[in-house]
Amino acid sequence: MFILVVGAGRVGSAVAKRALEAGHEVSVLDEDPLSHEQLDKDLPESWEDAGGRFTVGTALEVDALLEAGIEQADVFIASTNGDNTNLVIAQIAQRRFDVPRVVVRVLDPARAAWYAEQGLHTICPTQHAIDLVERAALDPAA
Repeated sequence: MFILVVGAGRVGSAVAKRALEAGHEVSVLDEDPLSHEQLDKDLPESWEDAGGRFTVGTALEVDALLEAGIEQADVFIASTNGDNTNLVIAQIAQRRFDVPRVVVRVLDPARAAWYAEQGLHTICPTQHAIDLVERAALDPAA
């Protein structure tokens, strides 16, 4: 399976490394060339020597997405640090490139819920934290 991850921060790089370890073909796109260090971290060899692909570019530019391999992607993961960017590129992956599985990280719970209703697979870490804190604080069995 070919997986394209946009955003090589903590989440994106961790998911990319796990996918590569599981035997998938993985490409990562990030606008910061230094984010490559997150991919190399804790690997016995470089990201590329391990079989990964890395592209420097802005995900809002179609040329960067093409260079990173969006046309071959079976899975597209939008995990930049911006909700707006993630939502726009997830819709591009889903609608323009017909990527079969698109996953988007959205920090704003209301927006995550609305976009999920529109058909995007959203992950909202903020909502997960709210649920966990609420359960820990208000559940007498906790």
